[in-house]
Amino acid sequence: MEALLSSLVSVAFHGVAYGMILYVISVGLSVTMGLMGFTNLAHGVFAMAGGYVLVTALSKWDVPFPLALVLAFVLVALVSLVLERLLYSRLYGAVELEQVLLTIGLIFMSVAVARLIFGTLQQPVVLPEYLKGQFSMLGRDFPAYRVFLILFSGGIIATLWFGVERTIWGAKVRAAVDNRAMAQSIGINTRRLFAITFAVGSGLAGLGGALGAEIVAIQPTYPFEQLVYFLIVVSVGGLGSLRGPFVAALLIGITDTACKYWLPQFGAFFIYIATIGLLLWRPAGLFGKRT
Repeated sequence: MEALLSSLVSVAFHGVAYGMILYVISVGLSVTMGLMGFTNLAHGVFAMAGGYVLVTALSKWDVPFPLALVLAFVLVALVSLVLERLLYSRLYGAVELEQVLLTIGLIFMSVAVARLIFGTLQQPVVLPEYLKGQFSMLGRDFPAYRVFLILFSGGIIATLWFGVERTIWGAKVRAAVDNRAMAQSIGINTRRLFAITFAVGSGLAGLGGALGAEIVAIQPTYPFEQLVYFLIVVSVGGLGSLRGPFVAALLIGITDTACKYWLPQFGAFFIYIATIGLLLWRPAGLFGKRT
């Protein structure tokens, strides 16, 4: 009984840590798809880029870990802003097929560039000493870095929710999500709003990729391998929602961890089956708007 309880606590703890990372990465995709109606399959590229910024800053530039996280967010957000102006904004009114082709092309290009610069091997993450070892809590020992991930990601999520629900920018975002034409008619500059929202969402993806680099391997195939998880979080949670993807990310994180722990031979089979069943029941997701 004690062994079962210990394994349940371990699965729940590691699953929550993984789920928090999934949410930080995926929430920008949910908002941008819900706000802009843009099918951005290249969202994982920004997460991969954030991971590469982190490992490069730590190993080659000898940058402190907190500053490396800031660099991952800022640099990815700035690059995404340039891409949004040069590429994405030109296809906002295009059909989904054109958007998919563009973003799939960006994935192939990013994979090739990552292989050319960093090679094909997984990039190691050199954590600072204060994030190594174990953290004792309630009579149990937990990996210190996983505890940090949960607490730090929780702070990011709380800040994001406050920004969306308690600020002028958040009110504009919610207005544009609910009715873009009406938002434009009352003077909201949706072009600028789209650019800022896209940059923030991409920066969060970069930050999530950096935070999760020790859990999810940073390698050139990252955007392809993780894309399905990001899409599941968004589709199950509901487009344009903040709380929906959070619930979905936690469910997926815990379920995926449990499957790998108890049923590794099945891989993510149960996650795909559960996703199909849930979307057949609620096509708009758990918290999406039902048409």
